[in-house]
Amino acid sequence: MTARIIDAHDVAFFDLDGVIYLGPVAVPGAVDGIARIRATGARVMYVTNNAARSADAVAQHLRDLGFEAGPDDLITSAQVAVELLAESVPEGSLLLVTGTQNLVDLAHAAGFRTTTNADDLPDAVLQGYNPLIPWPLLDEAAIAVQRGATWYATNDDLNRPTDRGLVPGLGAQLAVVGSTVRQQPVVFGKPHAPMLDYAVTHTGAQRPIFVGDRIDTDIMGANRAGMPSLLVFTGAHGKRDLLEAAAGDRPSFIGADLSALLAPPRAAAQQGHSWHCGDAVAELVEGVASVQGQLSTHSGQLDALWALANLVWATDADATDALARLDQLH
Repeated sequence: MTARIIDAHDVAFFDLDGVIYLGPVAVPGAVDGIARIRATGARVMYVTNNAARSADAVAQHLRDLGFEAGPDDLITSAQVAVELLAESVPEGSLLLVTGTQNLVDLAHAAGFRTTTNADDLPDAVLQGYNPLIPWPLLDEAAIAVQRGATWYATNDDLNRPTDRGLVPGLGAQLAVVGSTVRQQPVVFGKPHAPMLDYAVTHTGAQRPIFVGDRIDTDIMGANRAGMPSLLVFTGAHGKRDLLEAAAGDRPSFIGADLSALLAPPRAAAQQGHSWHCGDAVAELVEGVASVQGQLSTHSGQLDALWALANLVWATDADATDALARLDQLH
């Protein structure tokens, strides 16, 4: 029997938005998939860039959706940001926090003072995602940074997936401040190194894998941390994003959803000017890519996509028509 992806790993890190849930609803099949992954003996750890809610609140949301979860099963960018700031910024320093109450509470627990007024001359600005951010608070952050406060951010996701579609993320709020101060913040969340380095240290993982729905945070972050990754198609990024991923930003595996961890990995092999995966073939004819295979099934389309991705990465072929045939993948 061919080994499943999960069999090679002791800890599976999962992004939340777009992998586990879409706002108020679970991704179809995710509850059962996580239960089956736990049954293999692998540790499940949720790692999210979303800094808006506390670990307790997120764990409760997961339990409400049917997942087994407690705060010890979660790592948030807010936790990582505050814990690492406490190692480099003196206790008692004044932070101008532009985030939710969760970020303020974490800062207080770490021994920092907080303000929302640049005239208090804060030592640093710490931005975290707040879906109800008051515009004047962004003004205060920009003024504080211009006056010399060090600028930090929990993460820099430009958008985030919901059950209704993509909405602006913290990256959009950072861009508002950045357009004024003309500099960039120190960022803790994926794909930047602090987040996954913290996750590995926190769990003691020896053979981790990361499961995510975004190339620019999850997959890039995993690659920078030196761990394999699984890209799933239940959230923000789709087939075109996969093909356009630069060398070094590509996933180790792809799957329809997180249950792909419980299956053998898709393997693509080159044969002449074509790439093969399962029964699917992607070939290059006069600079244009084409795909053949069991395209009437979702699994067959994923095989074709993996073959096509490897062909495009190797040749930079025009895949417009081939992608159009993979109509079951977003």
